[in-house]
Amino acid sequence: MKIIKHSGDIVDFDKNKLERSLLKSGANKLIVDNVLLAIEKEIFEGISTKSIYKLAFSLLKKESNSHAARYNLRTAIELLGPAGFFFEKYISRLFASDGYQTITNMILQGKCISHEIDVIIKKDNIIAIIECKFHERRETNSDVKVPMYILSRFNDLKDKHHQIFTNKDEISKCWIISNNRFTSDAIAFAKCSDLNILSWDYPESNNFRHKIDNNQLYPVTCLTTLTLAEKEKLLILNIILVKELINNSESLEKIGLSVNKIKIVLKEVSELCKYI
Repeated sequence: MKIIKHSGDIVDFDKNKLERSLLKSGANKLIVDNVLLAIEKEIFEGISTKSIYKLAFSLLKKESNSHAARYNLRTAIELLGPAGFFFEKYISRLFASDGYQTITNMILQGKCISHEIDVIIKKDNIIAIIECKFHERRETNSDVKVPMYILSRFNDLKDKHHQIFTNKDEISKCWIISNNRFTSDAIAFAKCSDLNILSWDYPESNNFRHKIDNNQLYPVTCLTTLTLAEKEKLLILNIILVKELINNSESLEKIGLSVNKIKIVLKEVSELCKYI
């Protein structure tokens, strides 16, 4: 059976690939088998992957909000837009969870011009800048022009003292992080230029998705018990991660939730953060 991807490409329906994505939600084999059986009864020639995803999400949500939340993870990251401001805050949280000091949205003077830096990190006296490439559309990849441009900015900033964490900091590393993917040329150029890159599926062993799961860094936008408007209000309150809501009903009160709904949301939060 042929299905249509986000990019518009027509491919064969891969049941095994769908099964793997469902299992990553934390659902057990019995639940996944039942979801797959229900989906197979509904799909048809030429159905879009987006429609299959919506159906799978709906079926998982009937079983468990937390399973659906984890299955919804990539879409949840895409909701940290539209300009990517909250995505930068999210990346800052991601590195902070690994013991880095972090600063967001800082302007630094280079040898030639000034640069607005998305995130700056420090650990073991090594300071790096991070350029965040946020895309709302899943089919948009970062091509080789991205690392080429960022390398020029990095070269303008390195080998110079900056007032960041102290008065005489030097930048020695550079990261490029995307919520989507890099082209093969972009990866090759970054490797050759000693730039660190991180995307949804690169590197294979420790990519964006792995870091999120390993450290339970689920964004509040993945919660299925909140509306889009409620999620936006939490982001404005600087509540970026689901785990920041644990024992924090005050934030949920501030965005106008009832006592009963707060209990429902916190139940999903607890289930999601207990997943290992």
